[in-house]
Amino acid sequence: MIHLKSAPIFLLSFTILFAASCSDKNAPTQQGPPAAVPVTVETVENTNASYFDEYPGSVAALNEVKLTSQVSGYVTGIFFADGSRVHKGQKLYTIDAQIYDANYQQAVANLQVQEANLEKAQKDDDRYHELDKHDAIAKQQVDYADAALQAAQKQVAASKANVAALESNVRFSTIYAPFDGTIGISQVKKGTLVVPGQTVLNTVSSDNPIAVDFPVDQKNIYRFLKMEESHGIELKDSTFTLSFSGAVYPYPGQIAFVDRAVDPQTGTIKTRLIFKNTQDLLRPGMNTTVRVMNEAPKGSTVITYDAVSELLGEFFVYKVDDSNRVHQQKVQLGKQIGNKIIVTEGLNEGDRIVVQGVQNLHEGSLIALKPNGNAAPAK
Repeated sequence: MIHLKSAPIFLLSFTILFAASCSDKNAPTQQGPPAAVPVTVETVENTNASYFDEYPGSVAALNEVKLTSQVSGYVTGIFFADGSRVHKGQKLYTIDAQIYDANYQQAVANLQVQEANLEKAQKDDDRYHELDKHDAIAKQQVDYADAALQAAQKQVAASKANVAALESNVRFSTIYAPFDGTIGISQVKKGTLVVPGQTVLNTVSSDNPIAVDFPVDQKNIYRFLKMEESHGIELKDSTFTLSFSGAVYPYPGQIAFVDRAVDPQTGTIKTRLIFKNTQDLLRPGMNTTVRVMNEAPKGSTVITYDAVSELLGEFFVYKVDDSNRVHQQKVQLGKQIGNKIIVTEGLNEGDRIVVQGVQNLHEGSLIALKPNGNAAPAK
């Protein structure tokens, strides 16, 4: 039984014990060192790297002609199928030539008349000159004969020129293919009236070989001029290739020429490549990607692109030290090659860098290597 006088002392002791008990429960638990971050590490190696520079290109025919008529008249014949291959000299269109043929025949008849007059004038001139040798004719008559002969000769020359002009009209009334190639869809039908030099009948373009044009920045002109000088002799077959939505065209190309001048508005110069087109896969006007093989300097540093982090326009990797802690290392980047990238400054051969798990790291983080992480052990 507790005496009343000792009750305050008891209550005070109880309060102190209760407070001490609560204090022990709220005290922070002491934590150990932070856990190591699991990552994958690779060792930096210097190697020789090849890659493709890519440029936007457009397919163009080496030869392309818009067919127009040199004479007026109605289309009387079409002798091809739209979109078919044609051969040089193949008849394509005919224009009504009845009037031109009639005028030509009339000019031929007039030429024959003038030739007959020339023959008569020649005989008269010869006779008068023979008589003049014997002083049997007046000198004036001989002069008249010479003048008549010259006039007849000029008449014949004029008639021949007229025949040639009218003959060309007859010839121009039939339109032939100017070279081997593919013809497009006819822009006229039978019975269409054509106007010389204005009515476009069709377009013929060569298709094998075929050209691809692409712009080159002026800072790279020297490189392509050296390629042009070599005429492809020293170039690999894979130096110039084409890509369409990731699919690579099966035939490599050769450089044909670099244009004469730089476009002052774009700072680029047009370069032309030539490609075989035996399967007719390339058509004028197509857009493509020109791939030009390039090589990094020998012994370049190439790393996995996933190792790179970007912060405020600068690039970093996490380099691993001998105690398996990471430190941010600033790097300068070059050309990306698939899932790899060239590092021009910031790393040396033998450095170890994190390639997976980068997002979980910060300066000084302790790392643990994942199983099969393709990592070299720390020295």
